[in-house]
Amino acid sequence: FFLCPCECKFKLSRSPDCKAQDERFSLIFTLGSFMNNFMTFPAGYIFDRFKTTVARLIAISLYTSATLTIAFISADSAFLLFLAMPMLTVGGILFLITNLQVGNLFGKHRSTIITLYNGAFDSSSAVFLIIKLLYEQGISLKASFIFLSVFSAWHVGRTFLLMPRGHIPYPVPSNYSYGLCSGNDAREEEKKTAESEKLELQSKESLPAKEEALGPGKQQEPRSFWSYVLSQRFAWHLVWLSVIQLWHYLFIGTLNSLLTSLAKGDRALVSAYTNAFAITQFFGVLCAPWNGLLMDRLKQKYQKEAKSTGSSAMTVALRSAVPSLALTSLLCLGFALCASVPILPLQYVTFILQVISRSFLYGGNAAFLTLAFPAEHFGKLFGLVMALSAIVSLLQFPIFTFIKGPLQNDPLYVSTVGRGVALALGQQGHLDWGASAGPPQGVPHIWLRWFL
Repeated sequence: FFLCPCECKFKLSRSPDCKAQDERFSLIFTLGSFMNNFMTFPAGYIFDRFKTTVARLIAISLYTSATLTIAFISADSAFLLFLAMPMLTVGGILFLITNLQVGNLFGKHRSTIITLYNGAFDSSSAVFLIIKLLYEQGISLKASFIFLSVFSAWHVGRTFLLMPRGHIPYPVPSNYSYGLCSGNDAREEEKKTAESEKLELQSKESLPAKEEALGPGKQQEPRSFWSYVLSQRFAWHLVWLSVIQLWHYLFIGTLNSLLTSLAKGDRALVSAYTNAFAITQFFGVLCAPWNGLLMDRLKQKYQKEAKSTGSSAMTVALRSAVPSLALTSLLCLGFALCASVPILPLQYVTFILQVISRSFLYGGNAAFLTLAFPAEHFGKLFGLVMALSAIVSLLQFPIFTFIKGPLQNDPLYVSTVGRGVALALGQQGHLDWGASAGPPQGVPHIWLRWFL
């Protein structure tokens, strides 16, 4: 895309190398990655405020504009990639948020479906691998991206025929219908959604334990969005997500340096390991649902126990999330341990643990927010936690500078420090909110303290 000012390198080497071009692509990737998280809060607000149809139409507009821009740009207009990639990422996150509510239709399998959608989003880079392979077979980038633009017609059809105008409520009321199967107009659909939200409040699925203890004679006033944002539960969950996500970004950002160091500069070996890492990323969609399945199974188990013990619905929901989040922390720890061991073949294990850990992280994040907070604020809370974690992820830039400077481009020291920080903060964060819900029965608190 970008014209390389170092034309002499193309003449003197079989492998074109242009640092200026690589730096621009790195900057575009960084901008797109940051916007993917930071703009999730506005996207979540749009979804909560204007509901499904409006949010999806905005997503379709951004996505189609981005793919058409990429299709028709040239080396002279490559600066438009700085606009197209953020549009593509924001459109994609809006699609994800509107799709996560589909989990509400599956009842006891709700968390499994939510994590499945997150895993699919996580593995979406496979589309660009297909485009790359088609390009190598002679199909131009322009043709591929025009096809993606035309395929937006499917999204338009699904928006009006297979999705509700409002939100999919949870719990789903009896005889609920939407999309093409619904004979109701938008007002009736909104009425049903409002009725379902009342049922949700009555079911106490998303109410804190203190509110549930008020008893039937005292009616608790609905809490505001900011009261949930300022709660300890949200704050520690944000810390946990931010630290683990930062470590993942650091690993990806230093991967080439790490492999080059371990392979002693063998470019063919580095390329082989890089390809192996890229291939493992596509399996996120297969790994993520297992986390949701764990949550769903535990929730069903604890609900049966709650009938005899009298535990609240909120306690049951949080207890079902504790093992999932603990397992995610343990996977991250194992991933960091393998990455910090300077043995090249061991990095295959690192790649596997990385993709499992990442898919568990993002899928578990969305599923936890649906369990711990009211559905009416899900879009905003999901967006805010991703936006704030994106700000924390900016710490990767001074860390990269530190690696290139005093550490002389050796990321193994950062791997060791990152392992300790992730373990310490992950432990402390979940102790606070985990204690408020109480550890699962039969699990010693001291063991839970070490495990988290």
